[in-house]
Amino acid sequence: MNHLETFAQTYAQAPWRKQLQLIGLFSLVLVSIALVAGIYLNVSAKASAVGRDIQAMQRETEILDRDIEDLQSQLAIVLSYDDMEARAHKLGFEPVPAEQTVYLNIPGYTARPPVTLAPNIQRTLPSAPVLPAQYTESLFDWARRNMGSISFSLSEVRQ
Repeated sequence: MNHLETFAQTYAQAPWRKQLQLIGLFSLVLVSIALVAGIYLNVSAKASAVGRDIQAMQRETEILDRDIEDLQSQLAIVLSYDDMEARAHKLGFEPVPAEQTVYLNIPGYTARPPVTLAPNIQRTLPSAPVLPAQYTESLFDWARRNMGSISFSLSEVRQ
C-alpha cells in the first residue's frame, strides 16, 4: 500500500502549481478582455471620427443650400418688374405706346410654338371588343362543319 501512496503523491499536483495554473488562466482571460476592449475602442474611435466628418459635410451642405437660396432671392429681386422698370428708366428707356409699336417680319425666323399647359382631352367611348369568328362558333357548329369535310374526304377516298 505504501507503494500506491508514493505513486499518488508523485503524480499529485503541488498546491503552488495549482495556484500558478489559476493565475495563468486568470491572466489569459484578463489579456483577452483587454484585447477585445482595445479593438472595440479602436472601432468606436474610427466610427465617431467618421460621424464628425459626416456632420461637418452636412453643415457645409446646409451652408451652400442657404447661399444658393440667398442668391436666388437676390436674382428674383433684381429681375422683378419694378426694379427692371427703374433701371430701364435710369438708362433712358421709356414705355412705348401700343400704336407706336412696329413688328418686323424676319425671313427664316420661326416663332416659338405655343405652350400647351394641359393636353386636349377627347373623350372616346370604349368600343366592345370584336372577337374573330373562330371564337364565336359553338362546339356543335365546329363539329358539324368538320364532320362534313371529313365525310367529303372519306367519300373521295372510297371512289
